[in-house]
Amino acid sequence: MKIKYLYLLLLSVILLSSCGEKNVKQPSRELDTKMNQLAEQYVKLILKLGQFDPDYVDAYYGPEEWKPGSTFSADSTALKHLDAETDALLDSMEAFGKYDADEMQSLRFRFLAKELLAVKTKIYMLEGGKLSFDQESKALYDAEAPHITEDYFQKILNELDKFLPGRGNVTDRLESFRKQFIIPKDKLDKVFTAAITECRNRTLDHIKLPPNENFRVEYVNDKPWSGYNWYKGNSYSVIQVNTDLPVYIDRAVDLAAHEGYPGHHVYNLLLEKNLVRQRGWVEFSVYPLFSPQSLIAEGTANFGIEMSFPGDSRIKFEKEVLFPAAGLDSSQADEYYHVLKLVDTLNYAGNEAARNYLDSIWTKTEAVNWMQKYELMSKDRAEKRISFIDKYRSYVINYNLGKDIVKEYVERKGGTVDNISKRWEIFEYLLSTPQTPSGLQQR
Repeated sequence: MKIKYLYLLLLSVILLSSCGEKNVKQPSRELDTKMNQLAEQYVKLILKLGQFDPDYVDAYYGPEEWKPGSTFSADSTALKHLDAETDALLDSMEAFGKYDADEMQSLRFRFLAKELLAVKTKIYMLEGGKLSFDQESKALYDAEAPHITEDYFQKILNELDKFLPGRGNVTDRLESFRKQFIIPKDKLDKVFTAAITECRNRTLDHIKLPPNENFRVEYVNDKPWSGYNWYKGNSYSVIQVNTDLPVYIDRAVDLAAHEGYPGHHVYNLLLEKNLVRQRGWVEFSVYPLFSPQSLIAEGTANFGIEMSFPGDSRIKFEKEVLFPAAGLDSSQADEYYHVLKLVDTLNYAGNEAARNYLDSIWTKTEAVNWMQKYELMSKDRAEKRISFIDKYRSYVINYNLGKDIVKEYVERKGGTVDNISKRWEIFEYLLSTPQTPSGLQQR
């Protein structure tokens, strides 16, 4: 079947290449009908596969009767049947090449082809199949993170060593410096509420949201992540913030923008509004976490922080609003964000830790030591990060590589920092249309 999948990928590229022509082909109603039928089968397939992994279905707000009934048995026989179902759906997509397709149909075709290939990969892994970190990320997320040498990270550490006050290793000095920027637990809700209100207002300046959109915030413990958005449909989300470890002042805006506005909450509600409600494309009523869609979701959510707070506007807002709300001294805010900017250039160190750890090149202890040294994490935070890697594996690439792919696409299309209206126009387009990582890199 390998030849079949290579053909599908080639066909999706051919379809996509027709986008942007001056004389756009008219959409075929027959194509829409057949795609809608396939999409319904795809949704039911995802829901059945979700019975094997409780983390797989991140969101679903389609018909209740499409969920697997009590008679469905999540065993190895069922997995083989799901694999055969996936093959049948991929086979049926070959016939779509004969239809004229407009831009949105081409994007839809490519999206479903990539998602189904990720389904094949997930089934393979559930059956005990092993892939390298890079093979897994390419198959599941349609992208592969670059390999970066230790020398690159060491040069950044040397620069931080010169800037941070005190003596000793850089990690301990950074930890000591950051302690003065921890949000007191009794002020966390006040600070986060102020951050998410500002992020929402800034998003509304550029994107029209449904009047009924809303969310609820919960503060939780014992999770491997720092924040999570659970999209429930009908423009409603539950946003959870993990308080296992101290929350620094900069994380308020990060989480508010990433999980809320213009991040996951906005991404999901725009897909629901524009694709599910307006077009009837039911495949977007389900979100399989381990799929190319996650790189788009995490990439737009992380880039959304920059979208909301261009230039020095973030520091200004935090010094004037969030620092007072947290009862923190803002006199060193400028120095703090200079340090964070340098630390952010180390973010690919986490990919190297995950790659070497999951490929069994490093032990868990070696991976923790690497993260302490090159991600400048305390031991507690590094161990928390390892628990995330144990659970979500190569998913880690979606945050940094996803952001880089999204940012490069937006700016290549003219959405530069000196053209804010164009920047938001392209960003909203990404949030509202079927996209794949390789598609963004090719166009």
